[in-house]
Amino acid sequence: MKEKDMIFGIRAVIEAIKSDKEIDKIFIRRDMSNELTRELYASLQGKQVSMVKVPVEKLNKITNKNHQGVIAYITPITYQHIEDIIPTLYEEGKSPFIVILDGITDVRNYGAIARTCECAGVNAVVLPIRNSASTNADAVKTSAGALLKIPVCRESNLTETIKYLKSSGLKIVAASEKGNKVYSQIEYNEPLAILMGAEDYGISPEHLRLCDEIVSIPIKGSIQSLNVSVAAGILIYEALKQR
Repeated sequence: MKEKDMIFGIRAVIEAIKSDKEIDKIFIRRDMSNELTRELYASLQGKQVSMVKVPVEKLNKITNKNHQGVIAYITPITYQHIEDIIPTLYEEGKSPFIVILDGITDVRNYGAIARTCECAGVNAVVLPIRNSASTNADAVKTSAGALLKIPVCRESNLTETIKYLKSSGLKIVAASEKGNKVYSQIEYNEPLAILMGAEDYGISPEHLRLCDEIVSIPIKGSIQSLNVSVAAGILIYEALKQR
């Protein structure tokens, strides 16, 4: 992360929040507790910003500037809410096509998936506030600028978001090695959300239970998994072919 993508110092971060600068994530020293800290927390009320408490050593590793125990990452995009997007798509006579990322923290995978989504006409990418990759300059570069074009929705509760999509008529399809069907054996030509999980932990069991279909991708070689951005591309383009 380049320093131009950061804001250091507690007062500077508070002012950035109050001026509605788009903040992706805030790192705050774990043991901080003073009047300015309380003001920082107060300024975040109602904001969808990830706040992570870390040891001071991590902050010092990020920058040698006088960070005063607080570093904020800014993002070049404006996050949206899926509840604003789905009704609009239906009103326009479109069949929603959404991709949900569950616990994908690598910016290169995130950027690559966003690039595929934009190329395939996906309507929005959804990710959780916590435990997800930052939408920073590296992610935008990896996406070839797609993250500046496709709506990105950052949601505080992914479980509730999936339930909302289901109640809105979307079919939820998860990619997992636990899938009992091959990805090409199901239909994708209805309102759809494809759910992808991190390569190490996969999709959370809570989210898998909400899915309408869990599908797998055949593996013929000795390596038993695909890169998540490749797996996402396979499902997204199968959906595009059918739709």
